[in-house]
Amino acid sequence: RPPVPPPPGAPTARILFLTDLHWDRQYAPGSAAACPDPLCCRGSPHDGPGAAGFWGTYGKCDLPLHTIDALLAQLPNSTGHTSDGTGDDTSDPSNGTRGFAAAYWTGDIPAHDVWQQSREDQLRALRTVTALLRTHLGELRVFPAVGNHEATPVNAFPPPYVRGNQSAAWLYNAMAEAWQDWLPPDALHTLRAGGFYTAQVWPGLRLVSLNMNFCSQANFWLLINATDPAGQLQWLMGVLADAERDGEKVHIIGHIPPAHCLHSWSWNYYRIVSRFEGTIAAQFFGHTHLDEFELFYDEETLSRPVSIAFVAPSVTTYINLNPGYRVYKVAGSYPGSSHAVLDHETFILNLTEANAAPPGTPQRWKRLYSAREAYGLPTAFPADWDQLVRRLQDDERLFQQFWFHLHKGHPPREPCVGPCKAALLCALRSGRAADPTLCQPLRPALPFPRIQELWRQWQLC
Repeated sequence: RPPVPPPPGAPTARILFLTDLHWDRQYAPGSAAACPDPLCCRGSPHDGPGAAGFWGTYGKCDLPLHTIDALLAQLPNSTGHTSDGTGDDTSDPSNGTRGFAAAYWTGDIPAHDVWQQSREDQLRALRTVTALLRTHLGELRVFPAVGNHEATPVNAFPPPYVRGNQSAAWLYNAMAEAWQDWLPPDALHTLRAGGFYTAQVWPGLRLVSLNMNFCSQANFWLLINATDPAGQLQWLMGVLADAERDGEKVHIIGHIPPAHCLHSWSWNYYRIVSRFEGTIAAQFFGHTHLDEFELFYDEETLSRPVSIAFVAPSVTTYINLNPGYRVYKVAGSYPGSSHAVLDHETFILNLTEANAAPPGTPQRWKRLYSAREAYGLPTAFPADWDQLVRRLQDDERLFQQFWFHLHKGHPPREPCVGPCKAALLCALRSGRAADPTLCQPLRPALPFPRIQELWRQWQLC
């Protein structure tokens, strides 16, 4: 039963989505924006051109805390539930505060200075940014997910059966303490055990927050067991089966997108999404810092789109990007609601304009685009995104618009043509890792190993 648009007058909800904030405690306006280290815009003042801007910088730089603070401070104050797109609907149980019914936050809090981080540094970042969100978002419920940069060493997430000083208990316990006002006791229990949990967002809608580090290609602990090292996929199937039985829809959030995962995990996850296509209403991820998506198809024919994993752009500028965030419009809480995504909007801070003003001048975050408006989508269901990929292949003007949005309004100087375009369109169609058959309907003009090679060049994180 594919999702259907809400009937006229049915409530809709807006969900704030934040990912990859990457707060750099040592960011210094005026410092060198180019350097030999993996992370720049830190240290003493730099003479001449190429100095770090006050609000952020195009380059290998993360963000100062005042930019993240400014993002949260300018969010709307009105209630976030509307009926048929107009007015407030405060009678709906999924109605929220500050213009939103909920917030999803998919990790990567610390900066990219991974060579000099300690556990103390990671916990300071966790607590500082959590407190900032709580200050600005007030009573709004926030549902976090664990990013790959939260650990130190980066990407090091041992399975739960590893005990003692090498375990991840130091991180998960700190997260449970920091997020206890947002999550119920059962969620805090599994968060402490393995960094994942489930909780009800509002009646009829359940959220699952996955610890995608248990599928990460960079997590060397998975050399021991890459199939389901934390029993998380088994647990996920149980949660989805219960939701199916109870008539709930499910939103899945996580940091690393499924197609970026290890092969066995990714393919098993794809099977789970196919099995529970009627229960999983939406998937939300981050990690790549870019604005993209991954489509899922029925396993029998690989032709019928059954789900989509939205990959939202980062808050951080790393590398050569504007700061940004996402707002999802979803079907609200009413009998028979699909709770599916109906549209999404992306907002950015234009650094060229912002840094031209005197330092500290309040800046306006601008709406870069609305998905349905920009791409002419009838709805925002998986079939519409599948059709968009086909249109992007044939409509060069539309593809260049997508390329512009992919980079939050600051694309690379080199245009995306030929092999670049083929690899990108293939990625949009690939909800699981290393499957050349997903690209075949696009008739790519280059072999799949070459496409994979281009994918690896784009991976920033």
